[in-house]
Amino acid sequence: MSQTIVTTDTPTDVSSGKSNTLSILVNNSPGVLMRICQVFSRRAYNIDSLVVSEGRTGAFSRMTIDISGAPEGLEQIIKQVNKLIDVIHCFEHTAANAVVREMLLVKILANQDQRSAALQVIEHFAGKTVDMSPDSMIAMFTGTTSKLDAVMLMLSQFEVIETVRTGKVVMARGSQQT
Repeated sequence: MSQTIVTTDTPTDVSSGKSNTLSILVNNSPGVLMRICQVFSRRAYNIDSLVVSEGRTGAFSRMTIDISGAPEGLEQIIKQVNKLIDVIHCFEHTAANAVVREMLLVKILANQDQRSAALQVIEHFAGKTVDMSPDSMIAMFTGTTSKLDAVMLMLSQFEVIETVRTGKVVMARGSQQT
């Protein structure tokens, strides 16, 4: 059975053909995420991935949200998010002005006969083996969406037991603020 996966650096949806990545700095307080998600929901935007983590201090959190929807509404959404009480700032980022990465953990069945082939795939994609047992292994990969999609395509020759994939994380290039 042959499988073909077409990938791009940014996933697309049928309504807009484009995905947008937003970085939002917020006060670390209850209910902020819910209020931000409501802005996207009201404008019929889908949240494709969401990563939230505490900032350098416990007072702030950084949200990276990958969304898809009608491109003409994006500017309005950014303005509405910026108006929310606990939002410090909201910026859109692209691959041209930011470093964008994801992480993927994959657990595969790999007996002694398959192990060297699996390790070659892992090494080719600059992955790292983070756990190994007699029958299985867990590998970790970081990179762009298209790279991780390619990793999954190559690892599909083995029996994939489980995958865990983060959403996008983003950091502005140079001295720009994220």
